[in-house]
Amino acid sequence: MKRTLISSGGPYEEKIGYSRAVVCDGWVFVSGSTGADPDSGAMPEGVVEQCRNTLETIRRALEKAGASLDDVVRVNYVLPVAEDFEPCWPVLAEAFARARPAAMMIQAGLISPAMKIEIEVTARLP
Repeated sequence: MKRTLISSGGPYEEKIGYSRAVVCDGWVFVSGSTGADPDSGAMPEGVVEQCRNTLETIRRALEKAGASLDDVVRVNYVLPVAEDFEPCWPVLAEAFARARPAAMMIQAGLISPAMKIEIEVTARLP
C-alpha cells in the first residue's frame, strides 16, 4: 500500500500534524479546508468568498494528487451558522456540477471564529 502525503503549507498542518491530502489505494482524502486565500493566507469576511477559497485549496490538493473536483465522490460541509450555507449553493453547484458527489452539511463550531465554512472531500483517482 503506497501512501502519498500532500501539504498546502497551511499553518495548521504543521501545528496539528496532518496532511492537506492523503493519496492511498486509488483514493484521495482531502482534509477539512477553510476559507483563507490559498496564496496570501488572508481570511475574507464573507462566507461566499471563503467558500471559493476553500474550493481552490481543495482543487490544488486534488491536482497535486492527479485528480480534480470532477473526481470527488463525497463532500462534507461544516458551517458554524447554518443559514450561511444557502448563499454558497451556486458556487458549490458549479464546482461539483459534473461529480455530483454524495454530500452532507452539519452546523458546528470551527477552530477560529473568523472561519465561516470548512469543506472535506474524498475523490477517486481517474
